[in-house]
Amino acid sequence: MTSRERLRKAIHHEQPDRPPLDLGSTLVTGIQASAYAKLKKALGIKGGVIRVYDPFQMLAEVEESVKAALGIDTVGIQLPTTMFGYKNENWKPFRMFDGTEVEISGHLEYDVLANGDIVQYPKGDRSVPPSGRLPKDGYYFDVIVRQEPIDEAKLDPEEWVAQTYSLYTEEELRFIEDTTRSWYEGSEYGIVGNFWGAGFGDIANVPGPAVLHPKGIRDPEEWYVSTLTRKDYIKAIFHHQYELQMKNLAMYRQAVGDRIDVVVMSGTDFGSQNGPFISPDSYRELFKPLHKAMNDWVHKNTRWKTFYHTCGSVVAYLDDFAEAGIDILNPVQISAAGMSPEMLKGTYGDTFVFWGGAVDAQHTLAFGSAEQVSAEARRNIGIFSKGGGFVFNNIHNIQATVSVENMMALLKSVTS
Repeated sequence: MTSRERLRKAIHHEQPDRPPLDLGSTLVTGIQASAYAKLKKALGIKGGVIRVYDPFQMLAEVEESVKAALGIDTVGIQLPTTMFGYKNENWKPFRMFDGTEVEISGHLEYDVLANGDIVQYPKGDRSVPPSGRLPKDGYYFDVIVRQEPIDEAKLDPEEWVAQTYSLYTEEELRFIEDTTRSWYEGSEYGIVGNFWGAGFGDIANVPGPAVLHPKGIRDPEEWYVSTLTRKDYIKAIFHHQYELQMKNLAMYRQAVGDRIDVVVMSGTDFGSQNGPFISPDSYRELFKPLHKAMNDWVHKNTRWKTFYHTCGSVVAYLDDFAEAGIDILNPVQISAAGMSPEMLKGTYGDTFVFWGGAVDAQHTLAFGSAEQVSAEARRNIGIFSKGGGFVFNNIHNIQATVSVENMMALLKSVTS
């Protein structure tokens, strides 16, 4: 069975020869660059270049040699524009705090502060305050909140959306079409389209890391408060975002056709460790109608399956997610309250494809032994993969400090 056939079987709830394995097809199923360097060494792969394509989570591009060695089944279509608003091109050397040598976009503009922290600038523009901070000896950039004093009379939902999102350009659409066609015709991977347009309220975008002068509510804490205290403002932002992203979705469909199998729609987190992040009633009022409208369009006009990323315990939303037409759930945080593999597969196995959930990333992968990682991953494979409906992946990205023994135990458990 080819990788594309394997993925298609799984996402249509049919039994493939083995669960498809994903590493790096999305911004939430990848591997941090320091961890990737250790993985390459363990696999005995020399040469190549470790490129950081996401200078926020510091994710590495997964090279073809690594995909072949591990049996990866997926490839993701990503625009070459970072969360900080500059393109991935003109690569230049960058040394991470732990000594890992990587390449990063030549448009990255950064300074090292007196305390050793590194700050970077939106769109590489030094004329404005920095929008990202990599703490000394850290592994990831934090978004810097640049909230201006709030003037209730000047809160403009349309301005907020115009600063944060935009219609695809002809150049971007050409890139998406050419890249998708190249992978479809030149490989046997299952192809994942990274659209993200249904990410209403995605907190990573709220501070405006790519915006030179962010306007409106840009502080994450104030944003969450505003879902109750400024509900009309939030609704209006979502409405304008929806109108723009529906236009993008139609253009995206023209660019990729039926060459992709999965479309990543949203990265908004709705669950905390112990329960809902917002009330189910708030989800039904603010998000569900928009999710349903976008998913209905996808299902009417394409053969794609819709992929939604939401961390935490999302048990309270699952029936609503199903009614909204969500096909694939990620990262399947089995360590959160009520999220046991047995419950998820037993109750919702015919409804959702579970993309992730391979191992408890908070405990077992981070602090357990390789034997424990392998045993837990194999157990979860047995539960989630029965009858299809499962794509094997860590819960979220593989983090910087995970031991190479545990990485190997995880990634080899599905193919060995």
